[in-house]
Amino acid sequence: MKLLSVLLRLPQAIRAGGRSSAVLLLMLLGVLPAAAQGISKVWVPDLGNGTYKNPVLYADYSDPDVVRVGDDFYLTSSSFNAVPGLQILHSKDLVNWTIIGAVFEAQPPLARYALPQHGNGVWAPAIRYHNQEFYIYYPDPDLGIFVTKAKNAAGPWSAPVCVKQATGWIDPCPLWDEDGRAYLVHGFAGSRAGIKTILAVSQMSPDGQRLIGPDALVFDGHQGQPTLEGPKFYKRNGYYYIFAPAGGVPTGWQLVLRSRNVYGPYEERIVMDQGKTTVNGPHQGAWVTTNAGEDWFLHFQDQGPYGRVVHLEPMVWKNDWPIIGEDPDGDGKGQPVRTHRKPRIKGLAQPLATPATSDEFNRNTLGLQWQWHANPQDFWAYLNGPQGFLRLYSVQQPEGTKNLWQVPNLLLQKLPAETFTVTTKLTFSPRVEGEKVGLLIMGMDYAYLSATRIEGRLHFSQSICRGADQLAPEIGTPEAEVRAPQSGEPIYLRVAVRAGAKCQFSYSFDGQTFTQAGTEFQAREGKWIGAKVGLFCTRPTKFNDAGNADVDWFRVE
Repeated sequence: MKLLSVLLRLPQAIRAGGRSSAVLLLMLLGVLPAAAQGISKVWVPDLGNGTYKNPVLYADYSDPDVVRVGDDFYLTSSSFNAVPGLQILHSKDLVNWTIIGAVFEAQPPLARYALPQHGNGVWAPAIRYHNQEFYIYYPDPDLGIFVTKAKNAAGPWSAPVCVKQATGWIDPCPLWDEDGRAYLVHGFAGSRAGIKTILAVSQMSPDGQRLIGPDALVFDGHQGQPTLEGPKFYKRNGYYYIFAPAGGVPTGWQLVLRSRNVYGPYEERIVMDQGKTTVNGPHQGAWVTTNAGEDWFLHFQDQGPYGRVVHLEPMVWKNDWPIIGEDPDGDGKGQPVRTHRKPRIKGLAQPLATPATSDEFNRNTLGLQWQWHANPQDFWAYLNGPQGFLRLYSVQQPEGTKNLWQVPNLLLQKLPAETFTVTTKLTFSPRVEGEKVGLLIMGMDYAYLSATRIEGRLHFSQSICRGADQLAPEIGTPEAEVRAPQSGEPIYLRVAVRAGAKCQFSYSFDGQTFTQAGTEFQAREGKWIGAKVGLFCTRPTKFNDAGNADVDWFRVE
């Protein structure tokens, strides 16, 4: 009867929202498993009836920027010290997104990023399409402004070229004008440059590979627009526009500047703020136009341990000023929407899609959702394709390590929703005393559940570190010795995350009955990023051979 009911509803679903609605209906009613479609089991923004809910990306895609090329949208975001860096996402409708690649597998300079560099590395990037090529400009606040190019957004991308060697230049965005001239707008990081809240524009060579003119101040936000940063450069109807967030990440708003001259003077207007909603600090993102001519804006919202999640807002123009979100009082300043009609697009409906989370490890490459904490070494991990597991070798912790904040071989991914459960199945084959494999929630505070070899047997325990960024020591719960699994016998590690990012660990030997381990842990954000979840395998001492953990699967439900 259930199947008959579903089938009778399919024509109505297709009429209402296209193929994606039908797929969602089948998935939600259990006829078509979500995993079979690669669809998240914890957050699907497409409501299946022609509408969507925010956030469209319930994950830490900080400082997002988006470009449309033909019928396709491409998104990138800050990746800081995590690699692969500058992940690329794709969508046809701005609601359904998948990860399709990354710019680099190891962050340059390689030696600098061989160890974790929390909060450093790739800050807010800009992605554009010019002369049949994709361009990404990104800042390393300690080194300068870099550009990389690709014919295909999925890669390969060229080796980054330094456009401007500088300390404290951040948030670059290019603009190619109709006369062939090119410009770059950017901000300043007060922590490096000793100045902030101003925007400057430099002329670039037409190929976008170097600056050729002096840096010109175009706007100073100290009078009413504090913490001005993250500019995005556009041109429309003869106006140059700079979209820039102000007011700070948790509490700010979206500012737009416009001028008839690229160097100003610029008029200013706040075009979106929190209004009467619960969406704090809505700002910093990208204006895009669909192939059907509609305007939309993607921006982030800081949700603490969940990171900077991405919202999609309708956008309209009035008197050559944008209004972002809904404007219930008609004052020209919008506020975020919770749900809304999906963007209209020409062509076939976008199938349901969400960024990958779970991984069965049955390919020869890691899922694109995974990132290392620093540039990886080849021997840290191996995939075995058809055999279907990921082998993690234990890596000696760097000399003088105080806690995992200093450990590079953490294999992590973004938190995917407000509430979810991660379970991983593995076998552990330690060779030396103290070797450890763990399931980790990582941030400036962190906690993990580990299996450790102690006196020839496995001990399961929870460890918590509060103030990891201050190199505070870990505090372990009382260890409970359990029977050592036989060779090849699986171990299941689990963490359940409930609202507010409160985390409870447990373990099992049969995958059915789980034993709670330790106390509930309150997750905390990392340095400029949300908390992350993932795996690690370490040993405390030098030895000429490494034990290993074979991870059968990692599932997010």
